[in-house]
Amino acid sequence: MNRLKFNRLWPGIRRRINRYQQDRQILKLAIDIDLNSPVPDGEPVVFFNASTRLSGLSLNAAFALLSSWSLRLAGVPVVYFYCQRGMPLCVLGTNNNDIGMAPPCAECVKQSRVLFSGGEAVSFDPVSDADLLEKLRDMPVPALEEFKFHDVPLGELVLPSVRWILRRYHLQDDAPTRQVFTRYIEGAWNIYISFSNLLDQVYPQAIVLFNGISYPEATARWVARQRGIRVVTHEVCLQPFSAFFTTGDATLRAIQIPEHFELSAEQNEQLDHYLEQRFMGNFKMAGVKFWAGMESLDETFLKRAGQFKQVVPVFSNVIFDTSQSHANTLFPHMFAWLDCVSEMMRAHPETLFVLRAHPDEGRPGKESRESVAEWVREKGILQYPNVVFIESTRRASSYDLIRRSKFVMIYNSTIGLEASLLNAAVLCAGRSRFTDYPTVYFPENRQAYEKMAEAFLQADTIEVPEIFRQNARRYLYFELFRASIPFSKFLEEDAYWQGYTRLKNFSWEALLPENSTTMNTLYEGIILDKPFLNEI
Repeated sequence: MNRLKFNRLWPGIRRRINRYQQDRQILKLAIDIDLNSPVPDGEPVVFFNASTRLSGLSLNAAFALLSSWSLRLAGVPVVYFYCQRGMPLCVLGTNNNDIGMAPPCAECVKQSRVLFSGGEAVSFDPVSDADLLEKLRDMPVPALEEFKFHDVPLGELVLPSVRWILRRYHLQDDAPTRQVFTRYIEGAWNIYISFSNLLDQVYPQAIVLFNGISYPEATARWVARQRGIRVVTHEVCLQPFSAFFTTGDATLRAIQIPEHFELSAEQNEQLDHYLEQRFMGNFKMAGVKFWAGMESLDETFLKRAGQFKQVVPVFSNVIFDTSQSHANTLFPHMFAWLDCVSEMMRAHPETLFVLRAHPDEGRPGKESRESVAEWVREKGILQYPNVVFIESTRRASSYDLIRRSKFVMIYNSTIGLEASLLNAAVLCAGRSRFTDYPTVYFPENRQAYEKMAEAFLQADTIEVPEIFRQNARRYLYFELFRASIPFSKFLEEDAYWQGYTRLKNFSWEALLPENSTTMNTLYEGIILDKPFLNEI
């Protein structure tokens, strides 16, 4: 092999070596867990994650695995429910450039056998239902969205996953979309049958699964709730290697803050240190760093802004993001809100509107196919002399924009909470995890929203209640340091695969609830139905 060819192949070889070493480490720990777990007693807990990884160990796959190991060490029966080529097409196995491509099932099944080694694992295999296939034949996308089969709302259950994988909210009624939709429905029906059969045999005290939105997990959650079984969902949280567990919706990340909770001086200092890094763009989410660096607003922009009476930043979201299913309360979707904002842009030439696309909209491998950039072009927004559009790849500081704003307009982005922390007036158009608390202006309906926006644009000054900033600090502290369950003692970044993780070197004893506050919190939350909160 010549050196040029070797250099080209070497990164792949290193990744395979790294994956082999990780699998050996997992298998060694799995043996220790099996040998040192007491005889299980009581009703089991079922763990199901079909949408967190194919091979390797994603953060959410690691959260579930470590939690299950700890429960087993505490004597809780655990059953792993996993896919063994049981879906014609899974979410992570979908190539959105070639819907007909088969998912990498062999790779996934091999990884499942490593992760669930030594535990009680039940797989579901492929099953074809001729009646279902006949009903789905040539069905248009609008009908697929509302499709039910034996009263199971399969279309509704898979719709968020179809939007996510096709990177758009408004689905096209074309052959690729119909293909992915029908294959997801087939997979969801098989999960419904297989998971129902499992629950007929093993009645669990709880189900633990990833986010509850991806269609395999959404289907399993629907089945469990129909039977009155408690379901715990989990997602990544803001802190590195941290998880959010809840019996509600993990993708909303709603938290309950005690009414009289106030930050101490030490807690305020802890929060300020986090915000200092955040405002410089020095943070990651799900192992992904969005900002390589932030740039201050340049002189060209500042000169242009000086020609207007006031500056109003408008922060959008990624339209296919899983949070959007919770956000659409005042408006049917984010683009309906942007259409409304465009009318305000036209009606207020004295105001410089700065529309910012979310940085995740252009992330390589996850690029939106129904983007704000496309909306800007189609609507001719840049023809307005009072509009600046900042593309998703631009590094201009959002925080500098907020500091220069009269008020800030958001849909449901986290930047709204951060703007409140900077004492800015924030007008929110979509339900967010923080809108249940007085942190931003969040009108009760669209009519009230439009009236408030118009009042803000015309007002000389906007009063921002001090309670907004105080509640924003209380909320963010609680989210970061109480509701974020830390796994950093057990996990570190994968050396070769961004967003993935690997186990640190630790003994099985470290996973015992009595030896780990993290595992104790999870035990009490999953088994005793206590809040998933760290102790202060």
